[in-house]
Amino acid sequence: MLDPVKLLVFAHTPPPHHGQSQMIAHLVQGFGGDRRQGGSEAAARRHGIEVYHVNARLSDDLEDIGSARWGKLLLLIGYCLQAIWIRIRYGVCSFYYVPSPPKRSSLYRDWIVMTLCRPWFRFVILHWHSVGLGEWLETVARPWERRLSQRLLGNVALSLVLSRYNEADAAKLHPQATAIVPNGIPDPNPDEALKPMISQATSSIADAEPRILLVLFMALCTRDKGVHDAVDGVLKANQLAEERHLPWRFKLTVAGTFVTDADRDAFDDQLARPNSQQYIRHVGFLEAHAKLDVLKETDLFCFPTYYANEGQPLNIIEAMAFGIPIVTTRWRAIPELFDDDYPGLIEPRQPMQVAEALIRLADSRLGPGMRRRFLERNTLDQHLASLSGALHSLEPAATEASKRS
Repeated sequence: MLDPVKLLVFAHTPPPHHGQSQMIAHLVQGFGGDRRQGGSEAAARRHGIEVYHVNARLSDDLEDIGSARWGKLLLLIGYCLQAIWIRIRYGVCSFYYVPSPPKRSSLYRDWIVMTLCRPWFRFVILHWHSVGLGEWLETVARPWERRLSQRLLGNVALSLVLSRYNEADAAKLHPQATAIVPNGIPDPNPDEALKPMISQATSSIADAEPRILLVLFMALCTRDKGVHDAVDGVLKANQLAEERHLPWRFKLTVAGTFVTDADRDAFDDQLARPNSQQYIRHVGFLEAHAKLDVLKETDLFCFPTYYANEGQPLNIIEAMAFGIPIVTTRWRAIPELFDDDYPGLIEPRQPMQVAEALIRLADSRLGPGMRRRFLERNTLDQHLASLSGALHSLEPAATEASKRS
């Protein structure tokens, strides 16, 4: 058996809490943790990956992500020097990095990191959690930005992408190899405590009060993540259910943080409509235990996103793990998480489609199928196995380079 491949992970873990930072935490801990801090040698041997982690955090909260400050530049340079020291001290020759979304301030950060760090490492691995940078470089970037990005981010040893959809984006920078590594999470519902099938609810409201179905939106509360469409969709679904004499009403829990005053004000305006407050509530950001409690009570998950840089949302995977039917959009790589004929997929920016999909899924038996898809494709063990397999594709060159170092 070959010695573990030494991997320097140059990426931050929570906070801030978002899908990318959570997946970095899963990567570092799943491979045994930072070896400099007493990481698990058994886990490193099991996966054949030895991790050295530079927690390159530049923001402490979501509002600060993407902002440009001189303090961030000094922090970034310090992180780069730390990475170079690890390269020299521990003989790490593989450099793992998450490229930016198509935003100039983030892209310029990537340039600095690659200028300082890339010459020291034999292998660079880019893990594409966001979507759109390759297309942006071709269609929006200035010619000199395109050339510099190709020089600093192009021709890396390996590009890791979340789905088939992401392959084209990574290909714009001409990596030497590409591997698909879907996201995966620890099973949050190992006891398989699924909700009863919704279709077993009362079939008529002639002799009974309508059943309240709990709908969950759990994401950053921004317009392009679909928070306003989720609210409008639930309100329209209740109107349709009443008109059609259906045995359900829908109550939406919005879990997440509002980043801008404009989005918060728009949400407050929605709540000011007649009868809205009895069906809509905002609970803010949920810590781990509170999130699991809410998911256990949820009947339907609603995430009508059209966020430009959407990758493979962890909130959808979490809902699948609980066997919750999901309403979401045919957007970016999201459809790859579902069967081709899945009835919960809708077009972006269509609250009426949200409403119709909620009503369709209220009369469905899709919960066990959601749970099964999670177990087949998106567990943490499957993710780590795919990731380690992709990283080991660099062998034996990476192992030999580590020994020479």
